[in-house]
Amino acid sequence: MPTSVDLQKPSAARIYDYLLGGNHNFAVDREFIAKILQIQPEAKRFAVMNRAFLRRSVLFMVQQGIRQFLDLGSGIPTVGNVHEIAQGADPASRVVYVDNEHVAVEHSQLLLNENDNAVMVHADITRPGLVLGDPAMRLLDFSQPIGLLAITIGHYVLDKDDPAGVFAAYREVLAPGSYLALTHLTDDFKQVKGDELTEMMKKSQNNVQARTKSVVTGFFGDFELVEPGLVTTSQWRPEQHASPGDNPEADGLYAGVARKK
Repeated sequence: MPTSVDLQKPSAARIYDYLLGGNHNFAVDREFIAKILQIQPEAKRFAVMNRAFLRRSVLFMVQQGIRQFLDLGSGIPTVGNVHEIAQGADPASRVVYVDNEHVAVEHSQLLLNENDNAVMVHADITRPGLVLGDPAMRLLDFSQPIGLLAITIGHYVLDKDDPAGVFAAYREVLAPGSYLALTHLTDDFKQVKGDELTEMMKKSQNNVQARTKSVVTGFFGDFELVEPGLVTTSQWRPEQHASPGDNPEADGLYAGVARKK
């Protein structure tokens, strides 16, 4: 069910907003991330590199002719939202955002109030039938290719909620030529304190589950990964003038983009 504003427990969306330098967060979120940073000092890098990947993946899809996007677990709007990136390239680009965090929904709706080509849906992404059946989906033409974005959302879908089935349901409705961009927390690397982060997040509104490369790859189904495949966020098509860094394991997240044949 959609969450309401809870000032007693931190939320993933507000934590991410804080890590990216946003101001749509509360004391409980800031106190929590201070504890997270003691366990995982690279947490800010996780967020920054992830946000940079979002931008590159959207621009890549735009270059492939994609002009409509479905952003699952979109979070609180901050600099470089999907509609800003896509509509900056083509003002006719259409975007549907989906999130269940109250603050994320409220601020997104305010931001998009005068944007006819972007809309926010308040829903739980683990219920694809309800999400895809929402009237707002009329903004998208599912007979044409869509860019599906699942950025830092998969690790919030616990095994009991059948993440493979959730991703399959969204992939199934997409037309050939569609793309799926995905990032996911992993504990494949010693530098990532997966067990500790999992325990810490149990004190928040959002539990997490880090997964291996093979499991994350499975979420793409039979979609074909584009080069360079599933890598860490900074390693996915870094911009020529940018240094991807010499320690990709500190990214903490796998990232990839795949195309539906």
